[in-house]
Amino acid sequence: MIDREKQLNETPIMPKTVADLMTREPLTARAEMSVKEAIKILADRRISGLPVVDRNDLLIGVISESDLMWQETGATPPTYIMVLDSVIYLENPSRYEQELHKALGQTVGEVMSRDPVSITPGKSIQEAAKLLHERHIHRLPVLDTAGKVIGILTRGDIVRAMVADL
Repeated sequence: MIDREKQLNETPIMPKTVADLMTREPLTARAEMSVKEAIKILADRRISGLPVVDRNDLLIGVISESDLMWQETGATPPTYIMVLDSVIYLENPSRYEQELHKALGQTVGEVMSRDPVSITPGKSIQEAAKLLHERHIHRLPVLDTAGKVIGILTRGDIVRAMVADL
């Protein structure tokens, strides 16, 4: 009984920083890569997304399964009403243009999400988990001080670390 109480009062020992959990040297994509090639990598490696880097290996975007869904679903035109021969959009028409661009895109650069959320290796796992949760994202590219991708941290990485501590 005393051992059980001791177990309940102990806090799980989780890795302290992103560097402790991240996958080092992750696969990356280039903007000029074809969407078909990116799909093949995701399917073959059973991963759900890739950081997209430029020629200097600096992060410029992320391509994920969500970005690729537009290829199958297409884009839905915005809702509008006509008043006296004028069109009044009930939704932002520029969103439709972005969706259409993704649906018709042939390269990773045309389909990827720009301005991705990233993290540095020294940040805590708690900070990373909060970012993933609050921003509704599944992966965080890990960047060095120059902005180069040195790792990737996923929701799954954090959950597996939690399980290892049980």
